Amino acid sequence: MLRPSGRERASGAVPAARGAGTYLTPAQAFDALYAYCAPALVRQAYLLTGRRDLAHESVERAFQRAWDHWPQVARDPDPAGWVQAAAHDWALSPWHRLRRRHRRPEPPPPEEDDRALLDALLSLAPPYRRTLVLYDGVGLDLPETAAETEASTRATAGRLMFAREVIANRLPELADPGELHDRLAELASTGRTRAAEPAAVRGGSERRARLWTRTAAAVTVVLIGSTAMTLHTAPTHYVPPVPPGETVRGVPPRVAPGPLSDEQRELRDRLRKALLDGPERLSPQAR
Repeated sequence: MLRPSGRERASGAVPAARGAGTYLTPAQAFDALYAYCAPALVRQAYLLTGRRDLAHESVERAFQRAWDHWPQVARDPDPAGWVQAAAHDWALSPWHRLRRRHRRPEPPPPEEDDRALLDALLSLAPPYRRTLVLYDGVGLDLPETAAETEASTRATAGRLMFAREVIANRLPELADPGELHDRLAELASTGRTRAAEPAAVRGGSERRARLWTRTAAAVTVVLIGSTAMTLHTAPTHYVPPVPPGETVRGVPPRVAPGPLSDEQRELRDRLRKALLDGPERLSPQAR
């Protein structure tokens, strides 16, 4: 089944943990929600992605987010729906195609009919695929499917009819919605569907939170250090920039001296002799 424990998810009822008494600790409430929803969510994510490893990763990441925001999730009218939306969003993220591990093809289902149905599902665009899985696979009604996919009821109905038409064209025996529902449940149940233990998921969330906290602290220290260095080395007053040079006009150009005349040579000789024999040049006489 694609619903948690085969029950109506819209009711929002989650079984209480065994032996927990009337009041549950946050960990007990989380474990109860995980045991109630995780197996069905893994099967749903597999129909959305066609990859078992990505399906398990999507459910674990969704529950890790739920544990990170547990006060908000615990007060939500439909905590199972909160986790389901988070798992579907992670499973259909377009960034997975850039990851090396998801470039390698996963072994297809052993049965030929299952392979054909999975190929037909994966040929649909993600919004149409999600609409078909929620309506014909999980069994939500049209308004609930529209709310889960964040679309109008009319747009959701159009997506559903188009997805059914594509599946019926490729697999005519699945034109009946009831037969399609049964085949989707059979396809989702093939292979490994066991989810991780809730304690391991909570531990992974807590380790991730500690890593982010340490990273944020390291970045803060680096920012404080760089700011202090900038304040220490920055100028404390305004230094005007040096203006660019300008050409000075109106000054006659320098001319190299030419050959001395006879009078100039005579004057030069007199000056040189007076510099040697004339102490009066250094100590002027009073008049």
